[in-house]
Amino acid sequence: MDIKARARDNDAYAETRLKNKDKPMAETVGVIAMGEMGSATAGRVREHGATVITALSARSPASAARAERAGAVPVATDDEFVAKSDFILSIVPPGAAVALAERLAPAIKRAAKKPVFVDCNAISPQTADRIGDVLKDTGCLYVDAGIIGPPPSATARTIFYASGEGAQEFARLGQYGLIIRVMEGPVGAASAMKLSYAGITKGCTAIGSAMILGATRGGTADALLQEMSESQPMLLNWMRGFVTRMPPKAYRWVAEMEEIATFQGEDAGARDMYLGIARFYEQIAAALADPRPGDVIAQLNEFCAERTGEFRAERGEAKEFRAERGEVKRKSA
Repeated sequence: MDIKARARDNDAYAETRLKNKDKPMAETVGVIAMGEMGSATAGRVREHGATVITALSARSPASAARAERAGAVPVATDDEFVAKSDFILSIVPPGAAVALAERLAPAIKRAAKKPVFVDCNAISPQTADRIGDVLKDTGCLYVDAGIIGPPPSATARTIFYASGEGAQEFARLGQYGLIIRVMEGPVGAASAMKLSYAGITKGCTAIGSAMILGATRGGTADALLQEMSESQPMLLNWMRGFVTRMPPKAYRWVAEMEEIATFQGEDAGARDMYLGIARFYEQIAAALADPRPGDVIAQLNEFCAERTGEFRAERGEAKEFRAERGEVKRKSA
């Protein structure tokens, strides 16, 4: 690392600690990584008085830019990161959760002061237990956490569910702008809660998307859209929101669906269903990476676009629509 850059980072860390020195129990929160969720969480706790640090080794320029916007001070080594952190929040793609714990475990074991390690990832209870095994000889408190909601902000509803021996310690970060709900139960309870919720919301998004594409291939997309606008308008509005926002996130949801499949355990039908959804999101992610006219993402957007005035029920011609229904009833009488 550049010596001048290292000096600037140390100065920034010292300045932040000095600014917060008079605040009771001011904490240093280490956050890895600086994706959307991680950087927003970092920014949220920093706004409420915590000192935030991060480790940017092998991270992209975009991650470095998000860290800077969040006010997270980068440190050079894992030992420095662990030594300065009161809490470590692991917020990475599900497939990287175990690897991050394995990477930090030696530094945590060497540290004189042990941090609270909080895994905030969309992982199965089985994977949460694996992370617990990785950390069990390090001396740190381990918290299993699951995030439900968008990246934290002043207006967002973002809940951190937490379970395990260290959950009450993690709840201290509630004074720094996070909404934390401590669950009764051991490590794995929070992950079970997160995946149950994600299995419903992201599972329904996949099923709706698959049927939209099936209708498009079958030439019945317009008929399906009209039927849903008349008989299931609330479901249609829900789908429009969730389906159109899904493609940029699909690559991250692949591993999450695989974790849900693991969570389903011995229920072979449910397990295979979520493995199939994982493959579906892989296809969406591939289409996003190689866009083409009329591809699956274009088809989803076309179906979900607001078509004001196209269908009578949506135009508000309720009188004509009801009259048509009454005529059908008279004919069938």
